Amino acid sequence: MSDKDIIILGSSSQQPTRKRNHGAYLIRWNEEGLLFDPGEGTQRQFIFANIAPTCVNRIFVSHFHGDHCLGLGSMLMRLNLDKVDHTVHCYYPKSHQKNFDYLRHGCVYHQVIDIKEHPVAKDGLVQKDDKFIIEANFLEHGIDSVGWRITEKDRIKFDKEKLKKFKVFGPNVRKLEEIGEIVIDGKTIRLTDVSWVRKGDAIAVVLDTKYTERAVDIAKDAKILICESTFLETEKELARKYLHMTAKEAATVAKKANVQMLILTHFSARYTDLSLFEKEARAVFENTYVAEDFKKIKFPN
Repeated sequence: MSDKDIIILGSSSQQPTRKRNHGAYLIRWNEEGLLFDPGEGTQRQFIFANIAPTCVNRIFVSHFHGDHCLGLGSMLMRLNLDKVDHTVHCYYPKSHQKNFDYLRHGCVYHQVIDIKEHPVAKDGLVQKDDKFIIEANFLEHGIDSVGWRITEKDRIKFDKEKLKKFKVFGPNVRKLEEIGEIVIDGKTIRLTDVSWVRKGDAIAVVLDTKYTERAVDIAKDAKILICESTFLETEKELARKYLHMTAKEAATVAKKANVQMLILTHFSARYTDLSLFEKEARAVFENTYVAEDFKKIKFPN
């Protein structure tokens, strides 16, 4: 699996268009596939993107409006059909457990895969494992809507020249990492002598909310922020009415949060020229890009 990229499987809001499907966002990272808010038709979008759905290990649903969840049942059915041998983790607001259940069990099939549910009831840590730290913040959208932060664990990186200098080779490298120090030729070599800590990257996904500082909090210092920008400032009254953000407001979140890259998405069907979103946002936050169906975006260095 390709490491560290984002594939846009859909970028529309409630109403899909000829060029934009209901939203869905696949992040391929650390040999896993993280799928966010699979809207209607997501399974088919995988085919057009030439990506096997079996890469999905985790599915996140921010909230249970249809354009963010109608593809959940079919994705689980497809993973079951393909008999994936890895656990499929599902994360979603606990207050809408019944909606998750309806989607998961909406059709008849014999389940052979392992599905692990992670209903989220409050802000903070959701899960921590050997690959990721998953955190949540509840946003403001009229119904419970969760903003997600995914952080990879810090990793020890070895300096090859220093390993050579201190004569640390083969199995001794792993031993040094596990124990923290090792004796070679009568000299104690510490892990810090030959390595450094690479801080784990973080990605924030903020879908469907009005502007709120809670979005800034969940995105703080993230490498990438995927953020809804349903409207332009010319329709900011509609944004307020329907509890959404404009491109300018999404850019303000990115700037305040000090992220490296902003990806705008969840565009109203009224817009055909998405360059207007990029232009509006870049006036506030320069490193902004618009999501387009099937676009692949690499993590920035």
